[in-house]
Amino acid sequence: MRKLILQMMTTLNGRLDDPMDWVHGVAEDQYTDIDRLYAGYDTVLVGRTTYEEMAAYWPTALAESEGTETNRRMAHKMHEYRKLVFSRSARDAITDWNNTERIVAADDNELAAYLTNLKQKQGADIILSGGSSFARSVIALDLVDEFHFFVYPIVSPGTPWFSPLTESFNLQLVGAKSYSNGVVHVHYAPAKVAENVKRTNFSELL
Repeated sequence: MRKLILQMMTTLNGRLDDPMDWVHGVAEDQYTDIDRLYAGYDTVLVGRTTYEEMAAYWPTALAESEGTETNRRMAHKMHEYRKLVFSRSARDAITDWNNTERIVAADDNELAAYLTNLKQKQGADIILSGGSSFARSVIALDLVDEFHFFVYPIVSPGTPWFSPLTESFNLQLVGAKSYSNGVVHVHYAPAKVAENVKRTNFSELL
């Protein structure tokens, strides 16, 4: 079965939305790792607003071969990969772009059914790359198999990715790496805890 992987930038307090408010740049060593991770995907899941931002940038970047070699590789991937644009209705049209499909999921049940079926199809892994509201919905449905967070050393007001959760959500660390700009990449997988024992005092944790 294909994995559904959330890969996003975030703040120390878990903010995902409006990255232009808090992203202070992407270092080349960080960008190289992002490009490496993208090589394992063939399908991009994205909300409509974030899709429009992508569609406004990547086709031009590909046509004009702008930026670094890493950026040019990313532009080619973004052009070729299947892009699924999710929304609750088809009221607003989306920009035309290569290999793009509009998916309307009116509620969480429809969203869960579609993604569960998608994960069962043949292909490489699937990346969920934004936006923040769409990402939080998928996390709350417990459909994410792995998390790649690029954590920026800043605390910023906004809605954290874990806000829709109604109970504890345990994660197991797979790996971590820091970059020249102070960003830390943390790679998690959901940890299924067999028994949740409530502690009565802190000394029981030691």
